[in-house]
Amino acid sequence: MHRQLIDISNLQIQPHDLFHHRWALLTSGDFDKGDYNAMTIGWGALGTMWRRPFVFVAVRHGRYTFQFMEKFETFTVSAFPDRYHDALSLLGSRSGRDGDKIATAELTPEASQQVAAPSFTEADLVIECRKMYANDLNPAQFLDKSIHHIYPHQDYHRIYYGEIIAVTGTEKYAA
Repeated sequence: MHRQLIDISNLQIQPHDLFHHRWALLTSGDFDKGDYNAMTIGWGALGTMWRRPFVFVAVRHGRYTFQFMEKFETFTVSAFPDRYHDALSLLGSRSGRDGDKIATAELTPEASQQVAAPSFTEADLVIECRKMYANDLNPAQFLDKSIHHIYPHQDYHRIYYGEIIAVTGTEKYAA
């Protein structure tokens, strides 16, 4: 997939569509060292925090990707054309602890432009991030009590804020 560098101020994206309907692929680790993992995510946001463009992603402590998010400074959030829905489904339902699920999904990891975490050849959008904040959700702070039912096992997410360092995408993502 041919992607071009996109200035963050020119990025055209529908965040709710990306995370809720299309899903995204969170990848953390180091491509050059071959030490990374990816998981499909349906929760996240883009915006501005501390005067910087950011992405936030949510990862439960029990996910294999959690250890990569803790160990490495960078991550990528990637979007794919619809034809990769089955691959994203597999990457969201299997653990990297049990084998090379990226190879099983038939995706091709590649070096990112600015960060150590991998990108994917097949992605039509890659947002490269450097972690700048992380914190666990605190159920005592849930103002909407209906949120508690999402955590019957009290396995709360850690939220990672990543400063957007680079964005590459196809022309449909550029203003």
